Amino acid sequence: MAYGTVNADVVQSSVSGVSLGAGNATLMKNRIINGAMVIDQRNAGASVTVSTATYCVDRWGFSGSQASKFTAQQNAGSVTPPVGFSNYWGLTTISPVSLASGDYFVAYQVIEGYNVADFGWGTANAKTVTISAWVYSSLTGTFGGSLRSSTNNYSYPFTYSIPVANTWTQISITIPGATSSTWNTTNGQGILVNFALGVGSTYSGTAGSWSANNYLSATGATSVVSTNGATFYITGVQLEVGSSATGFEYRQYQQELALCQRYLYRLTPNGTTTGFISTVGFGSSTNGFASGQFPQIMRTTPSLALDNGASVGSFAIYTTNGGNYGTLSSISINGVSCPSFYLVNLGFPSTSGAGGGQIGYLCTNVTASYSIQFSAEL
Repeated sequence: MAYGTVNADVVQSSVSGVSLGAGNATLMKNRIINGAMVIDQRNAGASVTVSTATYCVDRWGFSGSQASKFTAQQNAGSVTPPVGFSNYWGLTTISPVSLASGDYFVAYQVIEGYNVADFGWGTANAKTVTISAWVYSSLTGTFGGSLRSSTNNYSYPFTYSIPVANTWTQISITIPGATSSTWNTTNGQGILVNFALGVGSTYSGTAGSWSANNYLSATGATSVVSTNGATFYITGVQLEVGSSATGFEYRQYQQELALCQRYLYRLTPNGTTTGFISTVGFGSSTNGFASGQFPQIMRTTPSLALDNGASVGSFAIYTTNGGNYGTLSSISINGVSCPSFYLVNLGFPSTSGAGGGQIGYLCTNVTASYSIQFSAEL
């Protein structure tokens, strides 16, 4: 669908006589970020075994009552995506579970409150929305999911069908706006969109209506986690205002990346395994700091983490006095950091050769190109 087209539901301008969109034009109609699964900052397409709470491709997370039951990967299984898409997110069962009442395994995205404030949920003017996506599974049947409030006490379970195994199926679910409960409209959790991979009775409810319960799926939905080697792939996910699905909103790569970097930014090496990451100022022979500006204003002051498999010793300082390395002994985000700039405290042995007032470079110290992550995920 081309940019600039408008929905069939239009109003006439009393001034110019030109048809104007009724608030659902293509530009930014999709409240899902990275719905085409193009951005994968953390794993760069590699497979990961998911724990009870794991972020995978950007903005998409996995939550489970038990760890190590799935692997997750961008373009898992190397199947051909549906027409118009080049990427998808795939999950594969590696350790089947016979679901107990309290079990849950869910792929999800949390939408920031600012991005759904116009829905008017929690009021009499709550807007109807439609979820659409392309899905693919080695299993067939009725699958489940839900929309849920950030307070975990109001949800709408839904179902959709995958009638043919290992075939892409386009789905669409229309959901009336929630006129009750409290919905965040600032920079916290606004709406949680869940696609269930197996959910027990405690977190499953009757499909098709809002309920004052924490439901993640619909009762009786297919359980992907219960079959060893079962797969679930998804792409083209869209959440939009309106009672019918419209064409998927494609955004330019740099636009999608910028949206993702509000929630995750990776400070990465520049080209080589000992490449430059950031300039470093040395406060003394045993401490210094790296500073810089985020490419996007982050949602909130971020936390700092290292890539999977990395340790503090995976990073080093290159100093200008002789070109020697000093392996880091500590790394932490500085308390004065804010969503626009970062300041990271670094500790290193006195044998590094650094001294107060010098300038150096933060690099990786191992063969892998590890990065430092700043996370402001919801």
